[in-house]
Amino acid sequence: MSVSVDIWLRGTDFATTETIDNVAMPASGWSDADVRALLEGMLRAMDRRKRPGEPDRPIALRGFSWIVNPYEGGGVVIAIEMMLGAAIAGPFDLDRSTLEATIARVLAAAAAPESSTIH
Repeated sequence: MSVSVDIWLRGTDFATTETIDNVAMPASGWSDADVRALLEGMLRAMDRRKRPGEPDRPIALRGFSWIVNPYEGGGVVIAIEMMLGAAIAGPFDLDRSTLEATIARVLAAAAAPESSTIH
């Protein structure tokens, strides 16, 4: 499934639209992994727009603000903002509170240490 993402970079006066192709299924069937892939795809699209032609860098799910908003034509959109700029993906046919809870869970898992072992 392809998802359109509108991207605005700080220092520019226009937005562009990119496509994310790594979202496996429609929003109604999304798992945490699908939401993670979407958020990473949004951040990667912003980075690619800022650094065209350069190799992809690792993506970390931190350092940005996010919100899920209703879309005037139905569904919801995900908006993220950071110092680099902003990206908006959607609309998705999904309950707002469900998507908010999933994003919060994904970001909390991304922030958790990978190991509980203390050396």
